[in-house]
Amino acid sequence: MKADKTVDHHIKSGWHAISRMYNLYAAQFDMTMAIGYVLLNIDKNGTPATKIAPALGLEARSLTRMLKTLEDKKWIRRETDEDDRRVVKVFLTEEGKRKRDKAKSGVLLFNNLIYDKIGEEKIQVFFEVMKQISEIVDAETATYKSENIAELLDE
Repeated sequence: MKADKTVDHHIKSGWHAISRMYNLYAAQFDMTMAIGYVLLNIDKNGTPATKIAPALGLEARSLTRMLKTLEDKKWIRRETDEDDRRVVKVFLTEEGKRKRDKAKSGVLLFNNLIYDKIGEEKIQVFFEVMKQISEIVDAETATYKSENIAELLDE
């Protein structure tokens, strides 16, 4: 089967195109797409650092480096939670809020462009198809994990 006939090829190439566009946009503001997503996932009341990586599909090590960079740029600050000293919360500084607003504007520009060019009806079908793909992948992944565990127990 040729690559352009596979579902994963279209998802991956679409995501790469979106990433390139977001990175070009973000570069104007001394950011990357990944940094923009991190900033967008920090709540005004602070977000535990351990919640950010899973929400974005990042490895903890990558997020740690990114948070260090953002702290050095003074876009975020980290504080130990007073109620639970094991929890470190991440907060946006005023500059971080300005950068987050730039990232949000980029996301809205992209979404408005896509809705305008493709239309609400087709976008809703796309969302339904992507949801179904995610459900199928989740189910197959769960089955695969179960089968591997069963195989390990048989040994």
